[in-house]
Amino acid sequence: MEDCNGEDIIVTPELPLEIIVYIQSFLHASDRKDASLVCRSWYYASQDFHFQKNLTFSFPASASSLELIKGLGRKSRCSLIIKQLDGFSMSRSLLLEVGLCLGSKLESLALPGSSITEASLLSLLPRLTSLRRLDLRGLDSLFMSGAFLSREEHRHQVRSALSALEELDLSDLRYLSDLTFNRLTSCTPGLRRLSLAGCYIAFEFDLYRGCPAGVVKDSSALLSLRNLKRLVTEQRWTLVALDLSRTSITPDSLRTVAQVPDLVLEELRLHGCKELTDYSIEVLVKHQPSLQRLDISACTELTSRSVEAVAQGLKALTQLSLSRDWRITEKGLAELLSVSSLRSLDLSECLHVSGTEIVKGLTGCTTARAQLDTLSLKSCTYIRDFAVFSLTQLLGNTLRELDLTLCVNVTDLSVRAIATYLQGLVVLRLGLCKEITDWGLLGMVEATKCEPDQETADKGPSFTRTFGNMGFFQPPRLPFEEKPKLVTQNDLQQFKQQAGASLLALNRLQELDLSACPKLTDSSITQVLRYPDLRRLSLSMLPEITDASLASVAWHCRSLTSLALNHCPGISDRGVAQAAPYLHRLQHLYLSGCSNITDRSLFLLLQHCDRLQTLDISRCKNISPTTVDLLQSRLPFLENVHHKFIGGADISLTF
Repeated sequence: MEDCNGEDIIVTPELPLEIIVYIQSFLHASDRKDASLVCRSWYYASQDFHFQKNLTFSFPASASSLELIKGLGRKSRCSLIIKQLDGFSMSRSLLLEVGLCLGSKLESLALPGSSITEASLLSLLPRLTSLRRLDLRGLDSLFMSGAFLSREEHRHQVRSALSALEELDLSDLRYLSDLTFNRLTSCTPGLRRLSLAGCYIAFEFDLYRGCPAGVVKDSSALLSLRNLKRLVTEQRWTLVALDLSRTSITPDSLRTVAQVPDLVLEELRLHGCKELTDYSIEVLVKHQPSLQRLDISACTELTSRSVEAVAQGLKALTQLSLSRDWRITEKGLAELLSVSSLRSLDLSECLHVSGTEIVKGLTGCTTARAQLDTLSLKSCTYIRDFAVFSLTQLLGNTLRELDLTLCVNVTDLSVRAIATYLQGLVVLRLGLCKEITDWGLLGMVEATKCEPDQETADKGPSFTRTFGNMGFFQPPRLPFEEKPKLVTQNDLQQFKQQAGASLLALNRLQELDLSACPKLTDSSITQVLRYPDLRRLSLSMLPEITDASLASVAWHCRSLTSLALNHCPGISDRGVAQAAPYLHRLQHLYLSGCSNITDRSLFLLLQHCDRLQTLDISRCKNISPTTVDLLQSRLPFLENVHHKFIGGADISLTF
């Protein structure tokens, strides 16, 4: 083929759609979204049914959402989270459009932060014939009157549509009663998962005192244990997950539920159930030995006796949360870590845990010990370098998420061990580990210099640290008074040439938290934070970093969706100007307390970061409310803007 000048033109054949689909299968969802903008064939490839599984679309109720819903009608399956619905005509039209366009295609529906009417929901539910999950958390407007589904014809319509519903979330409903609970659950005969977290359930109060013999009436004000047990008994063949977190469930009530004949639970969440005791956990383990996921966090009466019961009775356990169970000690942890099926363990804020027994439990035979992929030791202040070093070696092949936030005794040695042995980590949290320095991130040993006169001179008599300064000598300097030696250019050159493990070796990281590690500077941040797949990064409260760090992070971490730089005084408009062009995917940005940020930064965000959903510019006194209003009006996805104490005013709004 020739052009008008007689020169040959090479025509590149178009790739088959199957090949483009195969190429896009290696991309992360956000990358695939960008790739779909290349041309029409790449867009069609991105819409392949292999990529459309488990898609959830989240948006607020607005006029523009109507067109979005019509567009979703072309998809074979989808899930929706619709926020801020109310009883007005716009919300009613939106729900009507959902029913018309997505009725047979919608698999999951959640309505957080809404106050819809019964009529609006009843006009929608009968159309959702493929619904598998329904989330009605906090929708008190539906249940306040007690008349929800009171008419038999309405129950019949809803029952026909929701007969295949598997998950029902009724969390945080203040007005859930026996009557409304029975009406709703009678329409969902095959539930697999039920959440009643935060609901007021009368576990002990005698609702039926004074009723004639043999006559027990359902309450129009409260949900009772009797009706909860009835539901569990009726649906025992399908029910595998139950969430009773933040309820007043008692040991006797838990026993009543656990002892339901033929009930085989796989997941039970009891977070914040403060009346539970060790005895109740022992009874639970005895009657539900098939539990795989158990959350007994913030049950403050539990001790290590519960840990021992779990270790001995739940041999199929995969996830366990003991967070904020303050009375738990090291006892029983070694036996727990010998449960070979255990994959996730949360010990955050278990203040008496030092890690010794965890290491002991992991040193057994590989086939007879836990293969943890998630471990949280947040706020376990007794954790030290020895424990971290041992854990990294023992879990090097499996661990993908590690949380050491507020482990104040962790130092650079731990960071180097993590970089050496845990190179498969996806999530690493080291916030508030104040002893971590640039040397740890760089994977180097801090060079120390000794002054000759200090080595050879007569130092005179020595005194204890508590001996006061009387004016004729200086007391010895304490270790925390000495600032770490600054990293020099020669040190950086050595870092670039060495093959040792710096934090740069964790090239699979998707989340990193280094907030409030005050000894970190540009020297390490600019050299180490180079992760192409990093999604979430927190560098808040690092007083020594400057615009150089922000620019470097933006250049090397272009997949960032969340970036926290709160209270970093060295960050200014200049850094935002250098970073914003490379942060097209940014959705959440936190700049609270950055006093050198001005209106100029907001205009840069408006120009380059059109996907922003959350922006925190509180205490940025050089930003004007007018510019904030402009930003909110121009960015279509911006929902939350926190701007307290800007421009000298005290304003805090959420859009």
